[in-house]
Amino acid sequence: MKHQFAFRCELPNGIHARPATHLEKACGQFDCQITLVNHRNNHQGDAKSVLSLVGTDTLLNDNCSLIFEGHDSEQACQSLESFIHNEFPHCDEALATEDNAEAFPLPQSLMRHQPTLLHGKRLATGIGHGKLIEFSYTNLNLFATEHCDNEHARFHNAHQQVINSLSETVIKATQQEKDIITAHLAILNDSSFTGSISDLLREHSTANAILATFEKLTKQLEQSASAYLRERALDIRDVAEQLLIAAYPEVQCQREFQLAEPSIVLAKDLTPSQFIGLDKHLLQGLVLTHAGNTSHTVILARAFGIPTLSGITAEQCRAALNTSVYIDAHLGVLATDCTEPVQRYFQRALILSQQEKKQKEQFIYQPAVTSDGHQIEIAANIACSAEASSAFANGAEGIGLFRTEMLFMDRQSAPGEDEQFEHYCKVLKAAVGKPVIIRTMDIGGDKPIDYLNLPEENNPFLGYRAVRIYPKFEQLFRTQLRAILRASVYGSTKIMIPMIQSIEEIRWVKQQLAEVKAELDSCDIANSGQVQLGIMVEVPAVAFIIDQFCQEVDFFSIGSNDMTQYLLAVDRDNGQVSHLYNSLAPAFLRMLGHVVKTAHEHNRWVGLCGELGADNKVLSLLVGSGLDELSMSAPKITATKAALNDLALTHCQQLFEQACQCPTIDDVTTLLENASATGPEKPLLGIDCVFKHADFANKEEAIQTLVGNLAVQGRTDNAYALEDDIWAREAVFSTGLGHGFAIPHTKSGNIRHSSISIAQLKTPIDWQSDSGDVDFIIMLTLNKEQGDQHMRIFSGLARKLIHQDFRDKLQNCGDEAAMIQLLEQELAL
Repeated sequence: MKHQFAFRCELPNGIHARPATHLEKACGQFDCQITLVNHRNNHQGDAKSVLSLVGTDTLLNDNCSLIFEGHDSEQACQSLESFIHNEFPHCDEALATEDNAEAFPLPQSLMRHQPTLLHGKRLATGIGHGKLIEFSYTNLNLFATEHCDNEHARFHNAHQQVINSLSETVIKATQQEKDIITAHLAILNDSSFTGSISDLLREHSTANAILATFEKLTKQLEQSASAYLRERALDIRDVAEQLLIAAYPEVQCQREFQLAEPSIVLAKDLTPSQFIGLDKHLLQGLVLTHAGNTSHTVILARAFGIPTLSGITAEQCRAALNTSVYIDAHLGVLATDCTEPVQRYFQRALILSQQEKKQKEQFIYQPAVTSDGHQIEIAANIACSAEASSAFANGAEGIGLFRTEMLFMDRQSAPGEDEQFEHYCKVLKAAVGKPVIIRTMDIGGDKPIDYLNLPEENNPFLGYRAVRIYPKFEQLFRTQLRAILRASVYGSTKIMIPMIQSIEEIRWVKQQLAEVKAELDSCDIANSGQVQLGIMVEVPAVAFIIDQFCQEVDFFSIGSNDMTQYLLAVDRDNGQVSHLYNSLAPAFLRMLGHVVKTAHEHNRWVGLCGELGADNKVLSLLVGSGLDELSMSAPKITATKAALNDLALTHCQQLFEQACQCPTIDDVTTLLENASATGPEKPLLGIDCVFKHADFANKEEAIQTLVGNLAVQGRTDNAYALEDDIWAREAVFSTGLGHGFAIPHTKSGNIRHSSISIAQLKTPIDWQSDSGDVDFIIMLTLNKEQGDQHMRIFSGLARKLIHQDFRDKLQNCGDEAAMIQLLEQELAL
């Protein structure tokens, strides 16, 4: 019996080894023959072979088919159709690449020292310092040899040895390493790879068979239309090299490339195994002359934070080999033949980079809190179980919305209890005790399901959807509840019901839930007794009887998308009225405040899981409303945590009250803009911008450090452009005032929080002006919108510094706090 279905490839990098491994595993459960056909190029491949799948050269948006032939083909077709639509798109992700179009100005604090720079292309950002050494490659042709009698045994033993080695390595690997090692294991176990070698062993040596197979597959990949797939030839070489070394331990060749000291490694490209074998404590940077943006080694370099450049030739680096160099992959340069001032610049840049990295990383692992200590949970929205691990790696404190309807879509029949159970378990296990809110199927409206035969409707968003279809499809709903309850023993599980609008509906749901739990208990099937029940607040009617719902459920989650369109009676997909759709409408804000206030009075918590939660422009209003949780897409979590840390609860509460009193959306928008422009959350003077015993060797280092620190503290998003603004002012006239003081300053659009930075130096430095050396620096960096304040502070400070008693007070301040207090008093800040 023959079955098939068509699909479009949604993988951003096409079908390469990693997603092919997942597809091969899914197909391997069945006995039937499964063939993938790429209709763009008419290539076909065995879906149970990773390399055969890769050989179809399937790219993003290619139209494909899977064809099933054999006794279990119908079952396989149904299972794989579900896999292709629900899981396969999440088996890979768009690779992070460095935007080389964004050219940072080379900072004057470096260029004024006339450095020797080699310019390259950024592959992985960062700064590193070490000896430039050239990688020594294994010459695979050294293994070529004559055929012997025991070739099958030799290959079998080598094959098993490499599999055992990689299997041991994968246990201790990071997630990025694990993904790539798993793909290499799949190549090793691939029938077309091992079959090709085995066929050749009849007349060729193990070495020659491996080399011939490697050459054949490499040529096949190099003909691909995708640069990403062309770069996968390096993975084939990696596997081939490991097999050859295992098969011929007696061959004298470079087995391992060892680093003996902090190093920048120059290479044409590295295989993932070669990269993994390098000591990451000593590896300070890579210059890969032929690597592409999507090389697996580059992916690993980004994951490990190893600065990497390409576009620099080996010949350019020849004179610098075995000398100390600096790599700056932010600026895209390799600095050679470094003078002492250039060395000091990069050493300072390294320190600043490490400080900035530490500042950002803290938000991944720390609770989300405001500057005055108010905590609000930041959770992730996911559509399938495959997204869970990435969400928690991004700092999610829970899953605020698991859209389970995706499990039911793009298939010929509903998923069974066991299939759902496996998905829910996977998410709960990934959560490791963090809360997971599983929303029951929100089917209908904009998410129709063919096999349910839901009727056509004039207004499906307000029609037969979500909880409203549950009574008709009661068994489908109860099956989902059974799967959730069974999985609940693996973590903190919460069930959320969509589109509730009446007490009667939630009581019916509670009855179903109680009956399903009783069924499980009667059969001694494990389930948790701690599962909370909540509802989506998306129908305006709920807001008016929220106190009644507090008697029925444990929590609420506001769906800002639907609530906004229902509250304002605006179809957001209708171009004629979509401009009226805006969650900053005062009516929506008042509704939000009422729901949260009432729920809290009844000891119930409230979250928000719509798109509004990830909009940092309105974060202050959401915090001010009193929400307990915000849920969003995983990539937005760290930025939201960082932005939250800049807010104060009391200020947010005041802002929210003011917004609720605004008559129009424009008034709310203006309120937020004014709050951002005139009341930055970070103080003008902060201890984090004061250096009491600064050790600067020159003017360039002073400006580099003070501006760089503003980036570390989150006061500027572009330190290079801000430094350019400072030097532009210096080019007009020197800011040395005499008496050992200097006031570098700028009015700039590159400063997010207007700041005054202070440095009292251990040793005076030449300020390159007629005013003599400087041992006290006060740097003003004010936002261009605050021009009047800029001139007032600058002129006021200049007048004060004329007087010796003021200068003496500043010089003799006992600590940073005393400096700040003195300036605040004297300048009336």
